[in-house]
Amino acid sequence: MDLEPVAKMNAALMRAERHAPYLRMLMGRFPDLVDRLAAGHLDEINPTVDENLPIATALRKAKARQALSLAIGDLAGKLSLEHVIGHLSSFADYALNRAVTEAIELVVPGAPAQGFAAIALGKHGSQELNYSSDIDPILLFDPDTLPIRLRDEPVETAVRVGRRLLEIMQARDGDGYVFRVDLRLRPTPEVTPIVLPVNALISYYESQAVPWERAAFIRARACAGDLGLGQHFLNAIRPFVWRRGLDFGAIREIRGISRRIRDHHASGQKLGPGFDIKRGRGGIREVEFYAQIHQMIFGGRDVALRTPATLDALSALAAAGRIEATTAQRLGDAYRLYRTIEHRLQMVDDQQTHALPASDFALDGVAQLHGMTDGQELVALLRPHTEWVGENYDELDGESAVDIPQDASRLAAELQAAGFNEAEHAAQRVSHWRQGTIRALRTPAARDALESVLPQIIAGLGAAPDPQHAINQLSNLIERLPSAINLFRLLEAQPALLILLISILSHAPTLAEQLAVRAELLDSLIDATAFDPVGDVATIVSELRLPVDLETQLDHVRRAVGDHRFALGVQIIEGVSDPLIVAKGYARLAEAAIIVVADATIAAFEQTYGRVPGAELLILALGRLGGAELTHASDLDLVFLFTGSFSSESDGERPLGATLYFNRLSQRVIAGLSVATAAGPLYDVDTRLRPSGAQGPLAISIEAFAKYQREAAWTWEHMALTRARPVYGSDAGKARLQTLVAEILQIQRDPNMLSKDARKMRQDIAQHKQPKGPLDVKLAPGGLVDLEFAVHLLQLKHRSGLEPDLGTALGALRDATIIDAPVIAAHALLTRMLVTMRLVAPDGQVPEPSTQIIIARACGYDNWDALICALAESHCQVEACWNAARLFEKEI
Repeated sequence: MDLEPVAKMNAALMRAERHAPYLRMLMGRFPDLVDRLAAGHLDEINPTVDENLPIATALRKAKARQALSLAIGDLAGKLSLEHVIGHLSSFADYALNRAVTEAIELVVPGAPAQGFAAIALGKHGSQELNYSSDIDPILLFDPDTLPIRLRDEPVETAVRVGRRLLEIMQARDGDGYVFRVDLRLRPTPEVTPIVLPVNALISYYESQAVPWERAAFIRARACAGDLGLGQHFLNAIRPFVWRRGLDFGAIREIRGISRRIRDHHASGQKLGPGFDIKRGRGGIREVEFYAQIHQMIFGGRDVALRTPATLDALSALAAAGRIEATTAQRLGDAYRLYRTIEHRLQMVDDQQTHALPASDFALDGVAQLHGMTDGQELVALLRPHTEWVGENYDELDGESAVDIPQDASRLAAELQAAGFNEAEHAAQRVSHWRQGTIRALRTPAARDALESVLPQIIAGLGAAPDPQHAINQLSNLIERLPSAINLFRLLEAQPALLILLISILSHAPTLAEQLAVRAELLDSLIDATAFDPVGDVATIVSELRLPVDLETQLDHVRRAVGDHRFALGVQIIEGVSDPLIVAKGYARLAEAAIIVVADATIAAFEQTYGRVPGAELLILALGRLGGAELTHASDLDLVFLFTGSFSSESDGERPLGATLYFNRLSQRVIAGLSVATAAGPLYDVDTRLRPSGAQGPLAISIEAFAKYQREAAWTWEHMALTRARPVYGSDAGKARLQTLVAEILQIQRDPNMLSKDARKMRQDIAQHKQPKGPLDVKLAPGGLVDLEFAVHLLQLKHRSGLEPDLGTALGALRDATIIDAPVIAAHALLTRMLVTMRLVAPDGQVPEPSTQIIIARACGYDNWDALICALAESHCQVEACWNAARLFEKEI
């Protein structure tokens, strides 16, 4: 008899008893097995299950006896790594299969074990289990073949079988347990049942699965239950796993997993006490991922590379010339050593641990269990392998590391250092982006684009006045995009745009909301001309008008006007344009849009209804558009009129009387301006200032309009008419309408009645429209509404300064000594304030200090306090003007 193997077995038993409490416990429970091991026998590495015992108990006893047999054979050097992991995996298959059969019997007594299968993943799938491995199966069933009781549902039955299976495998007693079972690798485990229908699984992997799941299925294997069903599933999803085209996005995803592991287990990255052999740099995972990445690249075309076991995969890759033979050899040697030391760690207490003990005493114990002198010798044994594997793995794609950590705690620390006070909340935002659950970031390409620019995004957001607000706004933007690739690539290529974007997100919620709908608005800011004033109306019309159908024309107008309005708003935020100039630019855009939309609508309308001979449509602007000063949020106050006889009829295929013709046409024009198309909305249109208000027809003849204004109009309608300006029609038609408006405004009125009517109207407005906030410069006492009432009242009383532009009207009234000069400055300040506030604080509330600086600068002041003082003085000036306008000392 060869005494050397026996001596090695006994030496192994001694080391196990001295340094491994778990093995010592097993030796005490199974003295008969110890005797056989001491005699050199390893016949229970394939254990016999006692059929006289309940199956769960029999499996637990067999598992314990196998664990002791394999451990001693391993420690004695009589079993290779491949033998150890192969026997552990085979028993897992056997145990899981027996558990499936027993579970079906318990749920549907006497039924055959069919229609229910387990797919092994991870180390179980590749038959590389360690001593304390979980098993990670996906449980599936076929509703057509799964045995069920009468009146039961297949899903409910399958879940009951799954629960019974888990009880058999995981229940603990004095004999321990069979295997811990982790079902979290199934799709969306937080919401799906523990057992899933096979067709639903196939559908998921064909359409929704993410790259890491591809890597997981490299090692997938039908291992228990209905093996035919399991293999059918694997065959169905093979195209998902093995793709003929190279998918470098998936490869980056696997690299990202590795980085997240390194980040999350940062304390175990450095070789020494506490080093994580599995997840540490240059450890087990990086050998596995190295093989899997190459399998994903080349396995779609080379079936020989589809082997699940790591060592087999390395050999196959070398044989196919995909990696160097020396690389495969060194990776294989490292892998065998790592897995062997991992087994030593788990032999100590049967814990699923992969980290070297942190204490020198415990590390020495593991080293001595392995047959070495102390922990330092063990670390020295590992060092050349971890260093080489780590460097080799880093060279896969030439990347050293990402700048922004993946691990939540390290990410939070990075964000805090960048300037985020609520770093943990911000880290949750970034992690949410990276998960791939947001529509815009579902693809690997989108997540890769995010990672490329994420360091700059974090740095820029951290420097924002309120980083948390800025990151929340950016997250809202990302979540509403169909795809974020273009946005991130644009920001990567144009760093200045990132700074501008953060400024918008920090200070201008109105613009941020637009970006959330149309991220491509940023594109319009690349050209420096975006910060120039918009051209005159004729220039804008030529830009907006296209020789296309009506629908395409409307879409183009919406996009082009949206680009210009967005750029004008940014000009204010960036301090490059006076809000008064921007307000006039907004008005020119609106006027040009009206012209183009009306022209296109009329052309389409005439194809069906023809024209009304000798007649045309006229559009009269009132309110802020009539005064040629809009804000970003202004609607359009329009009155629709027509020339010619109301008794005429159109000459088209479907003739209409003139009144009906122009009313329908006006409705079409309003729809063209206000209805959202695929390109979004354009303007809200308000037609309540037309004769008889909402009760009157939408469009009336110019003669009827003149008669109404002379004989039936209320004072407030004449006050509104002071800002009337024709914006659409032929030159002759607009001139005729302007002359008519001027004649009506020159009518002499009773000053006392004017004052009473104006006072009542202002009181009604004050009662029904309260200021939104302390900075509502429109509705506040002494605000723009008071100023407009004062000016319109004075214009009608004195029949002077009858200009629709409020600033021009004020200048004329000053020249006529009807008002004092400071009111002009008050109007300019209040208007600048209104235009700016519509962008940065549309609720009229006091904004954050950083935004206060922008408002003060836009209004021409060095700081907020100076602006507030000037604003208070302006309110006083306006109140004085409004009070004076209602007196009659200057009546003519």
